[in-house]
Amino acid sequence: MRKNDYRMEEKQLSDEKIIALYWERNESAIKATDEKYGTYLFTIAYNILRNDWDCEECINDTYLHTWNRIPPTKPNIFQVFLSKITRDLAVDKYRKSKANKRIPSELISSLEELGDCLVYSPSIEEEYAVKELIRVLNSYLSGLSKRDKFIFVCRYYYADSVTYIAQMLEVSHQTVYRRLAKIRCELHEALEKEGISV
Repeated sequence: MRKNDYRMEEKQLSDEKIIALYWERNESAIKATDEKYGTYLFTIAYNILRNDWDCEECINDTYLHTWNRIPPTKPNIFQVFLSKITRDLAVDKYRKSKANKRIPSELISSLEELGDCLVYSPSIEEEYAVKELIRVLNSYLSGLSKRDKFIFVCRYYYADSVTYIAQMLEVSHQTVYRRLAKIRCELHEALEKEGISV
């Protein structure tokens, strides 16, 4: 599980209580969400957008989307529910901004690293190919150690910098670089073994 950047305080409500506030349509749910997860969500958005104003807008949109989705949705893991919304919104905002200018982003850096493993080549069989890719990727990830899974998700889902991952794990950034290189190499082999073009 991802290590949190924030400190839990006694005054913060539990996830269950915050979700209950959304179900009651109580606006204090948004304040409670921001107090508990605002810094965490900002970090996710900043890794992609690298712009404080865009990140703030993204966080506000996250709260609006959360308000509109709960109810009827009742998230199993509230933190994951929020992080997915934030990441999706940040990626959409990044794509729109990219049309006008190139923004330096950990998202681009992390995805470029996977470039040798994952190549997009549209065809008639694209839907089947995507399902196969997901199956092989999930199978590969399930075989990783907890630590390697953490490194992979931080780098390629949350777009965390290698330096930040190293700080969270309290290891050198070279250690993280080596683990990522090994993971990519093994993923490349797993995809080739399954006959997925890389």
